[in-house]
Amino acid sequence: MSTSSSIHQQQQTLGGPSRCGRVLGPSLDKIIKNVAWRKHSQLVSACKSAVDKLESLSDSSSDPASCTPLYGISSLHDTDFVLQPLVMALDSGAPKVVEPALDCAYRLFSLGLIRCEIDRFTSTTTTDDATATSLISRLIDSACSCTSLGDEAVELAVLRLLLSAVRSPCVLIRGDCLVHIVRSCYNVYLGGLNGTNQICAKSVLAQMMVIVFSRVEHNSTLIPSFRTVSVAQLLEFTDRNLNEGSSIHFAQNFIADIVEAKEALPPSPIQNANPFPQGKTSESANGEQLNSDLIGYSKITEDGFMLYKNICKLSMKFSSQEHQDDQILLRGKILSLELLKVIMDNAGPIWRTNERFLNAIKQYLCLSLLKNSALSVMTIFQLLCSIFQSLLSKFRSGLKSEIGIFFPMLILRVLENVLQPSFLQKMTVLSLLEKVSQDSQLIIDIFVNYDCDVDAPNIFERTVNGLLKTALGPPPGSATVLAPVQDITFRLESVKCLVKIIKSMGLWMDLQLKVGELNSSVSENEILSENSATVCEEVNLADNELHSEVNSEFSDAATVEQRRAYKLEIQKGVSLFNRKPSKGIEFLLSTQKVGSSPEEVASFLKNTSGLNETMIGDYLGEREDFPLKVMHAYVDSFNLEGMDFGEAIRFFLRGFRLPGEAQKIDRIMEKFAERYCKCNPNSFTSADTAYVLAYSVIMLNTDAHNTMVKDKMTKADFVRNNRGIDGGKDLPEEYLGMLYDKIVKNEIKMNAESSVTQSRQGNSLNKLLGLDSILNLVWKQTEEKPMGANGFLIRHIQEQFKAKSGKSESIYYAVSDPAILRFMVEVCWGPMIAAFSVTLDQSDDKEATSQCLQGFRHAVHVTAVMGMQTQRDAFVTSVAKFTYLHCAADMKQKNVDAVKAIISIAIECGNHLEESWEHVLTCLSRFEHLQLLGEGAPSDASFLGTTNAETDEKALKSAGFPSLKKKGNLQNPAVVAVVRGGSYDSTSIGANSLGLVTTEQINNFIANLNLLEQIGRFELNHIFAHSQRLNSEAIVAFVRALCKVSMSELQSPTDPRVFSLTKIVEVAHYNMNRIRLVWSRIWSVLSDFFVSVGLSENLSVAIFVMDSLRQLSMKFLEREELANYNFQNEFLKPFVIVMQRSNSAEIRELIVRCVSHMVLSRVNNVKSGWKSVFMVFTAAAADERKNIVLLAFQTMEKIVREYFSYITETETVTFTDCVKCLITFTNSRFNSDVSLNAIAFLRFCAVKLADGGLVCDDEGKDDSSSIPIRDINNSTDKDDNAFFWIPLLLGLSKLTSDPRSAIRRSALEVLFNILKDHGSLFSRVFWTSLFKTVIFPIFSSIYKQKTDLKDDESSPSSRSLQLDGSTWDKDTSALAAEFLVDLFVGFFNVVRSELRSVVSILAAFIMSPVQGPAKTGVAALRRLVSDIRSRLKEEDWQDVFFALKEAASSSLPGFLKLLSTMDSIKVPDLTQDYADMEMSCSLGLINDDSEDDNLQATAYVVSRMKSHITAQLLIIQVASDLHKMHSQPLSVPTMNILIEIFSLVATHAHELNSNRVLQLKLQRVCSILEVSDPPMVHFDNESYQNYLNFLSDLLAYNPAVCEEKNIERQLVSVCEKVLQIYLECAGESVQGKPVNAHVCHWSLPLGSAKKEELAARTPLVLSVFRILSGLERDCLGRYIPQLFPILVDFVRSEHSSGEVQKVLSNIFESFIGPLIIKW
Repeated sequence: MSTSSSIHQQQQTLGGPSRCGRVLGPSLDKIIKNVAWRKHSQLVSACKSAVDKLESLSDSSSDPASCTPLYGISSLHDTDFVLQPLVMALDSGAPKVVEPALDCAYRLFSLGLIRCEIDRFTSTTTTDDATATSLISRLIDSACSCTSLGDEAVELAVLRLLLSAVRSPCVLIRGDCLVHIVRSCYNVYLGGLNGTNQICAKSVLAQMMVIVFSRVEHNSTLIPSFRTVSVAQLLEFTDRNLNEGSSIHFAQNFIADIVEAKEALPPSPIQNANPFPQGKTSESANGEQLNSDLIGYSKITEDGFMLYKNICKLSMKFSSQEHQDDQILLRGKILSLELLKVIMDNAGPIWRTNERFLNAIKQYLCLSLLKNSALSVMTIFQLLCSIFQSLLSKFRSGLKSEIGIFFPMLILRVLENVLQPSFLQKMTVLSLLEKVSQDSQLIIDIFVNYDCDVDAPNIFERTVNGLLKTALGPPPGSATVLAPVQDITFRLESVKCLVKIIKSMGLWMDLQLKVGELNSSVSENEILSENSATVCEEVNLADNELHSEVNSEFSDAATVEQRRAYKLEIQKGVSLFNRKPSKGIEFLLSTQKVGSSPEEVASFLKNTSGLNETMIGDYLGEREDFPLKVMHAYVDSFNLEGMDFGEAIRFFLRGFRLPGEAQKIDRIMEKFAERYCKCNPNSFTSADTAYVLAYSVIMLNTDAHNTMVKDKMTKADFVRNNRGIDGGKDLPEEYLGMLYDKIVKNEIKMNAESSVTQSRQGNSLNKLLGLDSILNLVWKQTEEKPMGANGFLIRHIQEQFKAKSGKSESIYYAVSDPAILRFMVEVCWGPMIAAFSVTLDQSDDKEATSQCLQGFRHAVHVTAVMGMQTQRDAFVTSVAKFTYLHCAADMKQKNVDAVKAIISIAIECGNHLEESWEHVLTCLSRFEHLQLLGEGAPSDASFLGTTNAETDEKALKSAGFPSLKKKGNLQNPAVVAVVRGGSYDSTSIGANSLGLVTTEQINNFIANLNLLEQIGRFELNHIFAHSQRLNSEAIVAFVRALCKVSMSELQSPTDPRVFSLTKIVEVAHYNMNRIRLVWSRIWSVLSDFFVSVGLSENLSVAIFVMDSLRQLSMKFLEREELANYNFQNEFLKPFVIVMQRSNSAEIRELIVRCVSHMVLSRVNNVKSGWKSVFMVFTAAAADERKNIVLLAFQTMEKIVREYFSYITETETVTFTDCVKCLITFTNSRFNSDVSLNAIAFLRFCAVKLADGGLVCDDEGKDDSSSIPIRDINNSTDKDDNAFFWIPLLLGLSKLTSDPRSAIRRSALEVLFNILKDHGSLFSRVFWTSLFKTVIFPIFSSIYKQKTDLKDDESSPSSRSLQLDGSTWDKDTSALAAEFLVDLFVGFFNVVRSELRSVVSILAAFIMSPVQGPAKTGVAALRRLVSDIRSRLKEEDWQDVFFALKEAASSSLPGFLKLLSTMDSIKVPDLTQDYADMEMSCSLGLINDDSEDDNLQATAYVVSRMKSHITAQLLIIQVASDLHKMHSQPLSVPTMNILIEIFSLVATHAHELNSNRVLQLKLQRVCSILEVSDPPMVHFDNESYQNYLNFLSDLLAYNPAVCEEKNIERQLVSVCEKVLQIYLECAGESVQGKPVNAHVCHWSLPLGSAKKEELAARTPLVLSVFRILSGLERDCLGRYIPQLFPILVDFVRSEHSSGEVQKVLSNIFESFIGPLIIKW
């Protein structure tokens, strides 16, 4: 026990108290024990001395962490002394000695005890620090050399030590030392003793790369964390054969132990090594001077850059010609590429922000990718693709040009090879594309920066098209090396890529639109794994954020669209040019893509990629003016100064191929010679020399390099052919010989010409980039070649990189506007729908079909959200067709999955489907139909389209349908129709198919129905229940589509169904709680649907729809509605429209019953719905069916009697609707009781209205009445209810013209009673409106008669003699006039302004041709004036008389026009002999029809004349009566009006009597017709009599005014006129007689007619003489001179009465005699 304890104590104290001693002491002791003392005596001595030294050393008391290179040991000598044994041990070569030394060194590094900067080149200096650091460097060198000992454990210990040294934050390993460490690990990997060690070496190298470049990122040895490499991932592409059971697990633990080792001491102060001093440089690892761009970078950054550069160089080493199969070199190359992959996978922001590192990628890594792409080693290709993926994901913004070249080179070329691809190679590409497709931002950036850039290839488009080609497989009949399994794998993988592309587009769109995650219904396996998605997002964001500051620009969708459109037009122009150059140039000029000048066109031909070089040559050789100018500009654009002639012509012909036509070549060469001589004026004596020589060179080039030419031109031949071309002199023979040698050795060819022919060149997109030669040269190689073989190629590509960096292509564009997806979809939707559709159609593989359906779902999501209707509908339609629900007998599992997919689409994208809902809902309808058939349920057709009895019978029969899933039923026609199937677009499945179906078909169909059981009714109904979550626009589109599908179901001629109709009711119920604005839009669609179906010819369908509408209405009316809203009215409007338009009495009766039931059961909730209710009842009131009218009126009666207060509770406007409805009932022709009761209800409404029965006053009164009411808005407060009075009163007003006397009379009474009882509520303005709109129209028939008299009397032959058959009888006229007068008198003060109109109405009565109304008018007018005369003002009197004047004068024009027709009528002469008449008749000389027409016309004239005379006489009689009522003296204006009345009538009467021809005709007609003659003489006498009486009264009672107006003279003139008329009748006339004419004293006796006329005129003449006798003597004396001749004629005339002579004698005696005596 004592011995063991002493040993333990010895170990505890071995090495002394210092921390380093605790590590070194035991290790040195172990070395001493393991070493061979004799062989390594110096080592033993050194170890013992070091142990003794450590015993005396302790950690520095001041700052042990500052001591270098060992912690706590401040003396450099002591440090060297204690470390030297370790170096010696490592150099001993004995594994037992080396192992403890390596372990000790490992512990020193891992515990942070070694602290220094290690660079092997610092050993050349003499400072103490350099000496100490040199010792650590020797330690590492010695450790690296131990790998050659051939011991497996030593190899692992070395690897552990080296990784620990690199990992230690206290040590900065730089320069050659770092390179040496890496090289040593390389050597272990390449020559390791076993696979495990090689795997560990590779893992150590990868971990070193992670650590070194993580420090570069942070520019410090202290980094917070770094990633531990995954050994399994390192073996992804190669070295899987090295795995020895648990090697991977061992290596992973090996790395983890080293990386996770924690330092026992604080970190080193070496955090950021100082940069090089200004102006100084350091030597690189290979001894070269570092470039000046290293100045200013830290040591850590410099070391990282140098290490990266060396690894890139290692990856570019090629095997020699002697050892082409050098596997060691190949493994080293692969390892280098793997390390580059690790570096790029872990690269941070510095690679994008630091220009130096970014340039390193361009200069070294891209060059490595280019060189290694020529190799056929699959591992290398896989690594290249993996590295390229990192570049694409992280550095695309800084490597835009490079990616534009590498993507077609690495990816597209393999992808587009469909017939002869390498399986592993293409699988690698597809795997890469699948990973790339998961990065949504990357997909967008590729499209924006390449497909929208005119100088870049269409990478996105080509990728999608390449995937399509792969998905479709080799064309039928083509030869391919693919096995069927490989082809299927390719197809599946390409479909997956397309699905991920469209999915990524959707994710990016959702992110930009802030939509968030996909709907919860998306299954987990469809969502990207969290890790990959997170990594992609972080990489994208970092790339975009950092490079937005370097060389990127943010663009909006509009800018991208412009660039895209520009590129498409350029490509179109190039394509046109390559077919026909002139057309292409013309197109480009017209679209302004190329300038119009020849110089700009020449620049386009010279610099634009993708142009066919042959076509360029053809165009340049054209003879037309513009192409010729372009050719000149093209040639002049070359700078040939200082060039040898051969060089010049070679340089000139690089861009195009010379045309084959000699004349074209001649024009081009002529211009070239001119240009060359201009640039080199001393080359030849003239341009002719250059021209001939150019031709010779072209001929030589063709001769030398055309395999078809057998006899080649020799140098002597060439020299001989060119003799004397230089102005008659020869060119130097040496010059021609040198030119010959150059042409023969190196063919003159274009840039695009290569070792492959034109027919084998790549597609136009490669040509657009100028990549044909590059790709063909690179990919043609099948083995490794040294750098020199591809030197020209590499330099050429590098030149391209530099050239492209200055173009717009180098600008990286970033877009965040989702609108860019529109352009992407336009590119990819066609290939995608083709790939998905073909795969889904041809393949039954579950994974393939599942991927296709996912692709459809994502495509619908993108196109729907972006509003791309055509594309969205195409995708949805495709999925709908693949459901095969239209031909269920052919369904498979994939079709059932398609049904599930379309249900998912409906749930996920419902807010954006719009018109595509129709396809979705059609599928659901067909699916439900199949379910019902499977359950054996009767079809809807058994209940629709038949009578009730037939329906019941069919229902009983169909109730016994067996379930098809249990037993097939061939007798069921519905099943047979479905089994036959039909097209997707057919409305009824199997409707057009004929023939029977087999039992096998039935059984297949039943089996397919069992497949459909995977989808339950819950999923089906979920879509309709989910409609509650649709947004406001989507729900409207959903309902519209559902209505359309339902319409097609119901209109099916063979199988009408109501599935969608029932779902409409459900959807309406689900969404009834939406906001009003949205619900109104929904109902607008549903309303049209219900109306359309409600008017269906199928009565059962219409009844079903109306009942569904009733159910919805009942539910809707359960909701309360606020005032002034109109939703209920809109909801119930379908009832109104169907009620008004339906031809079915059953439907109309059903509507009345439904509405009645709804109203009476929900009367408390009905608000705006009253309007629709009353409109329904209004339509019912006008119905042709009596039972409908009575049914509606019963409800109406109940509403008015019991629920009147509800009508106007919130909407007083509905009062007018109620009134209109009642008015319509008043017009009912079925039952007078209904009409009378309706009129009574109108009276009731008026009372309610007058009593304030309307609960509220609304301002929204604009939309209920179309009655024009003027100035209602200007009325006073009394007119608040004027809006409601007008319809009520107007309805009653119209009812007064009802043909039924009782209704007419009742309407008059109610109307005027209402006005009389409630007129006090009306303002003056409203009264004015009432008269115009309500009262005056009542008397429109009177006005009409008056108008007829005035306007229509010109055609008596067309008028009936029964004019007096007015719509109003005598009693009605009298009653109306009486009511009018009473109303006017009662409210005269308010309605005074209407006096003239009222008098006009009464005057119209007077002018009526019917005797009854005329008398009524006279009486009414007299009573009116009598009642209000005391309140009449002079202006009122004038209005009264003026109305009479108007009445009298208005009928004259028409009457005179009527009389004028008599001029053309011939009346038979009564004196004609009867014998003559009989003879004329027998000869056919008399037209009986014509004479009858004439007699009828004259009879009408006679009748009209009589009524006219009566009316005129009544007018003057009334005027006289009213004048007598006028208590005050007449004013002058009033007197003038009266005088005009009397004068007008008298003059008119005299004119009638003066027309003797007319009188004669009328007498003959009256004799023939045996009627009395018109009282024309009486008319004349009465009119003049009233005229004279009026004037004499004026003269007697108003002398002042008479004197003013000289009434006396007027009176005398009238008297004179009367006397002259009498004398004319007696055969005497003073007019026209000469004063001194000889007068005969004999005369003929008067006839009997004249005597009768004289007798009739005698009273008037006597009245005249009395009036004259009554004048004062002096007054009469003034008029004796003009009256005396008339009096003398009277003395000579014959008179029928002796009274005339007596009165005449009295005048002579009293007036004439005294005057004569006086004279």
